[in-house]
This record gives sequence, C-alpha cells and structure tokens, in this order.
Amino acid sequence: MKIDYEKEKIEIENAYADLLNSVKVELDDDDLKFIRKAFDVAVDAHKEMRRKSGEPYIFHPIAVAKICAEEIGLGATSIACALLHDTVEDTDLTLDDIEALFGLKSRKIIDGLTKMYGIFDLSKSAQAENFRKMLLTIPEDIRVILVKLADRLHNMRTLGSMRKDKQLKIASETSYLYAPLAHRLGLYGIKSALEDLSLKYTHEEEYKEIEQKLEKSKEVRERFIRQFSIPIKEALDKHGIKYSIKGRTKSIHSLWNKIHNKNVAFEEIYDVFALRIIIDAEPELEKTECWKTYSLVTDFYRPNPDRLRDWVSHPKQNGYESLHTTVMSPTGKWVEVQIRTIRMDEIAEKGLAAHWKYKENKEEKSGFDLWISQIRELIESKDSDALDFIDDFKLNLFSDEIFVFTPDGELKSLPSNATALDFAFEVHSEVGAKCIGAKVNHKLVPLSYQLKSGDQIEILTSSKQTPKKDWLNYVVTSKAKSKIKTSLKEDQKKIAADGKEILVRKFNSLKLELTELNLKELLKLYGYSEHTEMYVQIANGKLDLSKIKPLIQKGGELKHSSVKQTIKESFETLYKKVTSNKEELIIGDSNDRLDYKLAPCCNPIPGDDVFGFITINDGIKVHRNNCPNAKQLRANYAYRILKTKWKSKESLAFLTGVKFSGMDNVGLVNQITSFISKERNVNMKSISFESEGGVFEGKIMLYVDDKQHLHHLISHLKKFDGIEKAERIEV
Repeated sequence: MKIDYEKEKIEIENAYADLLNSVKVELDDDDLKFIRKAFDVAVDAHKEMRRKSGEPYIFHPIAVAKICAEEIGLGATSIACALLHDTVEDTDLTLDDIEALFGLKSRKIIDGLTKMYGIFDLSKSAQAENFRKMLLTIPEDIRVILVKLADRLHNMRTLGSMRKDKQLKIASETSYLYAPLAHRLGLYGIKSALEDLSLKYTHEEEYKEIEQKLEKSKEVRERFIRQFSIPIKEALDKHGIKYSIKGRTKSIHSLWNKIHNKNVAFEEIYDVFALRIIIDAEPELEKTECWKTYSLVTDFYRPNPDRLRDWVSHPKQNGYESLHTTVMSPTGKWVEVQIRTIRMDEIAEKGLAAHWKYKENKEEKSGFDLWISQIRELIESKDSDALDFIDDFKLNLFSDEIFVFTPDGELKSLPSNATALDFAFEVHSEVGAKCIGAKVNHKLVPLSYQLKSGDQIEILTSSKQTPKKDWLNYVVTSKAKSKIKTSLKEDQKKIAADGKEILVRKFNSLKLELTELNLKELLKLYGYSEHTEMYVQIANGKLDLSKIKPLIQKGGELKHSSVKQTIKESFETLYKKVTSNKEELIIGDSNDRLDYKLAPCCNPIPGDDVFGFITINDGIKVHRNNCPNAKQLRANYAYRILKTKWKSKESLAFLTGVKFSGMDNVGLVNQITSFISKERNVNMKSISFESEGGVFEGKIMLYVDDKQHLHHLISHLKKFDGIEKAERIEV
C-alpha cells in the first residue's frame, strides 16, 4: 500500500494544532516557541518510525502531550518533554543533545522517562526495578511520573493493535502498578481510565456485558438524575448559591469490583451513578458553603449517616477535598451526592498539577508532600530488592485514610486498617522499634490493635525491645514494614557472620578458596539469590555442606548448573516432549505437547483462557487468565509467561466447583444431588449446604469435562424451583 506522505504531514500538523487548543494553562510566546521547537525535533527524530497500527510514530508523543495538557493540566515544559519522551531511547538524539536544545530541567525529565533495559534475573523483575527507578524521580520532579502516566494511558488506548499475550501483560502491569499510582497522585480520571482499559483486556466478556448494560440503562439514569436534581436546584437558587450539577456514572471497573467483591448482580448495585454539585465560592467561604449545600440536600432527601465522608475538614493525603453523602430518593434508590467547590473539583480531576496551582504557600508541607517524604526513605533503601519494594509501596497506594491523634493532640493520617504499631512507627522509627504496647483512648491495647478515626494513642516503649518477625503480620504501612525488615536484616547479618565462619572452615578442610565465583556456584546449588540468607541457613544447620565436595573441579573451582540457565533452556526447548495422550494443552508457539501442572489456585478446565508460567522448581504451571495471581505474575514476571491453549477434546475429568443459593424448599437438596450424579453422569467430590431463616447456600465440588460442560450444568441448575443464583466458584 502506497503511503501518502503529504496527507500524513497535514494530519500531523492538525494533531499539533489540536494539542495547542487543548492546553489548559496560560502560554506566552516563549512557551509556544519552546513547544514548537520540541515538536519539530520530535517529528524529525521519529520521521522513519511507525507504530504497530501502521501510523507515523509521532502521533504517539503528540497524543501523550495532549493528555498532559488536557487531562492533567500540565504546562509548557511537560508538554515539550512529552513530545520528546521517546527520542533518547528510540532515535539518535542523546541526553546531551536534549540539554543543549532544551536545558538541564528537560534533560532530567527525559532521562527519567527514558525506558530502562536490564537483564532479567530470578530475584527481581526488570519491570519492577524500572518502576522503582522511575519513582526515584518523585522527590526531584513529579512531572516525570505525570508524563509517564500519560504515556501509559495512550499505550492502553491503542493496545488493540498488539498481540493478545502482549495485551494481557501490559494490561496486568497497568492495573497492578500504574492505576494505583494515579490514584495516589489524585489523578482520578486517569486512574479510572487505566482501570477500565485494563479490565477490557483482562476480563473482556465481563467488561462488554457491563458496558452494554450501562448503555441500555443510560436514558433511564439521565431521566432519574434530572428529576432528582429539581428540588436541589430550586433550593440552591433560592439561597443565592452559584453552582453547576453533573451526573456521574461509576466506572466499569468500579462496578465490576462491586459485582465480584460483594457478590451482587449488576441490577442490585444501588449507587451506579452519583450527583456532583460544584459550588463557586470564595476561598474563605468554601467549607461553609459546602456544609450549607449539604444541609439543603438533606432537607429533601434522607441521608445515610454511615455513608457521610468529610474530606473538606480533613483532605486526603493526595489533596482530595469533597463532602460525600448517600441519600434516599423518593423511588427508594440510594444516590451518592458529592459536594465540592470549583477549586476542589479541579484538584480532584487534575491531581497534582492543580494542587500546585492552588497552593498559596509553596514552602508549607501538604499531606501529599508528607507522603512523598515518607516514601523517599523507602525508595532509597539499599536493602530491599525491587519486588519487595513494589509490594511495600503498593500497600499505601489504594488505602483509604483515618485521622488519629497523639497524646498532645497532633493529627496523624494513616491507612484505614492501620494498627497501633503502625502509629508508633509513624511517630518515629525508634519509637516503633522499641514499642511494647499502646494506650488507645487511655485503655491498654496490643500492638496489633486496629485504629479508628478519632482515636488518641499513647505508645509504650522499652529500651530492651527489638522488632520481631511476626510484627510484619500486623503492620500495613510501607514505612513500618520497611523499618522492621531493615532491623530484622541487621539481626540476620549477625547470624550470617557465624554461618560464613562455618563455611570458611569447611572450605579450608576441602582446600578451597571462598572466591566470588565459588560463592555463586554455592548459591545455585542451594537455590538462594544472595549470600546472607545462605549463611543464616548454614548457621542454623539447615544446609547439607557435604554436597559441596562433588562439585569440586580442577583448579579448586566449584561448578553447578544454574537455575537461570534452566529457565533459559526452557524458553529454547519449551521443556522436553512427553508422549502421554492425556495432555490437553499446547504451550508456546509450536504444536508440541509439554509437561505441565494445573495451578491449584484457580483450577483451570478446558475452555478457560489460560497461560503457562515457568516456575523455578516445579516446571510449567497453567493458570486461568482471570486467576487471582495472574495480574501479579504478568506484571512482575512477564519473561516467564508462555502462550497456552487447549487442543483436544478428550473426555478427561477436571475438578471445579459450583455455588448456589435460594429458598429452602423441601426436597430441593435431594433433587440437586440426584440430577448431578444420576442424570448428568458427573462425579461429585464433596457437597455442603447451610440453611438459615428459609434461605440456603450450597457448594458442590465436582468433576466436569470442560468449560462448556460446566456452563451447561449451571444453566440447568438455575431452572430448579427455589434456586435463585448458581455460578462457578472463582477460587
């Protein structure tokens, strides 16, 4: 197909004009020249490149820049860096070129945005390490993260042109890391978009089903919101309050979460939409006007006292401010009402960009600044590896907040499920390390006591106390976990020193030197990624040192085949073939039948969408695409994921489960078991029923041929008189 370069040139210029029209901040002539210069350099640098879709590559950086301008509200420097964000990685331009053309600040941002390559190893994922390096830029320039999120959002919006396995990998990584980060940075629009797009590829059928149901009910929702708003508008007009009202439907991902976490049908979700009232108020009157509006709303509609959220008096750490209440409509539906000012709404939609715009005292620390300073310690910790860091960092990304007090009345913000020990570490690392107990509201409580908003906490300490391993089981903040792990590692180092001494004596008896190469071979032999843990196990007498002697080669060197080499060979050979006719899966790109095991965490059966995962010690494990562990495996270990599909339709039995509920009719249990075991020729492994107040719940574990067989069985069960719901057990 012949490319019309003149037409493309016009389209590129139109896209650039569209970008400038989307900018939300004031730009002077110097800003416009700066952006145009970046655009011209990017166009020239990417002129020979095209995306998977076939379009010129330059459309991607333009789209990323537009997201930065329109959806995040960033200024000239960020827009220019977004246009240039892939030049150093993908073209002949260097960081020195960037600095010479656009200055040191732009160089630092581009440097942070440049994708990092590294060799995969088994102790950490390159993606996790890259994510950590990216976060190291937070204290220096938050714009790196904001442009990176815009880049990820555009990649998700154009994911359709990628292979299915790539789609799943990128979507899993996005929901696992990037969406929570957008949430913590206050970018709720970006966060919802990333979550929805991730769900579109990881749970395609469920996404489409919810999308269709929302579309079908759209007209009814809009009509309901119009009627519901009438008395509120009249009251606001009467009291002279300037306002605008928006109806907002919950995101598909949010609804999907409710369906799964609360086990309800779409039709049973009462807060599918919310009403947002945005007030135009002077800064000093904001809180008063918000509560006045709340009073007017509740004059007409009865509020649910358990659903009042006051983030006007106590903003979230990411700067979010709003009043949320849930009220009962005349038709018996609960409706969430959000009340905020124009300033609050802009911060809620644009996150940090708006936060800095409205911050009067640039030196004063906000909740977000405090969060940044907390994670700086964690990010720069030399002890934690990348995956440990990601796990700890994620702990606080999505958490709701509670507000508690010190004995002196100082306010502290913590995640909603924080404990007394978390509070101790929040006060000071040394206070946490020496903590032996706490008094909450003057009553003695254990370290694991979960705090509630309004609690006043006094920490009890002892100079003899040291952090214990079981403390990790009841702290939730990344700061507490990091400090406890660091302390435990110090203890481990002392034990490890004894272990190393034992090993040195063993090496001396074998006339070996404790060289770095020999140590590496020992790590492979015993399956450890670093020295300290191996030394600890030696000190504890857990390792058989007699295994060392057979590894001795000429010249006093040890030689043991590495686990990494085994993984590498697995990719090349996809494990050796097996001849059993019972194998039902094709793993990799060929038609070879390979040795595998079905993962017990999700019990896949024929017909399920699945993938293979190369484990270190247990061969290939096959998981369902919607396995609870799939997101983490794809995000952190994409290099060990294998394409997998079902091949034959031989009649093999696969264990799965069905749960159902309904009215406890006489004889219903007997009818169900009779139908399953006699009429359908299905073998049952176990069956359990619970009945209370005329309602029953049942669970059957059984063996089926494949997914179609299971769905056929469930559809027949739903026809029984008394059964209201029947579905597969999602393990």
